[in-house]
Amino acid sequence: MAVIRQVQITFDCAEPERLARFWCEVLGYAVVPPTGFASWEEFNRGRFPEGDGAWCACGDPTGAGPRLFFQRVPEGKTVKNRVHLDVRVGTGMTGEERLAALEAECTRLVALGAVRQRLLYDGTDSCIVMQDIEGNEFCLD
Repeated sequence: MAVIRQVQITFDCAEPERLARFWCEVLGYAVVPPTGFASWEEFNRGRFPEGDGAWCACGDPTGAGPRLFFQRVPEGKTVKNRVHLDVRVGTGMTGEERLAALEAECTRLVALGAVRQRLLYDGTDSCIVMQDIEGNEFCLD
């Protein structure tokens, strides 16, 4: 049996390129063109002559993180995600130090269009629940 070593995370969304660029800013990723094409615009134009922009992807330039793929779907988001990303900015920190790191990152992401939902803090451990620009929940952890 083959061992899988890579995973791609797919987002259903309304605006694939816009959401891909948001996550590039969050994670330090870059938009990566599809195999055999110079850009997603070229790929999309080949599939949809009117240049629909139905797909986009981004990836970790170091190759360590998973690729994120974005595909346009007709329906909007209606319920909480069953799976979400944890953006690990406070790894190895506790208490006030951790909280300060999370708050600083939260401020940066709100400026990009993210929405802060709530802070979970017990005096030692903390997490900030947020939403991306299309309402997908994620956590600053």
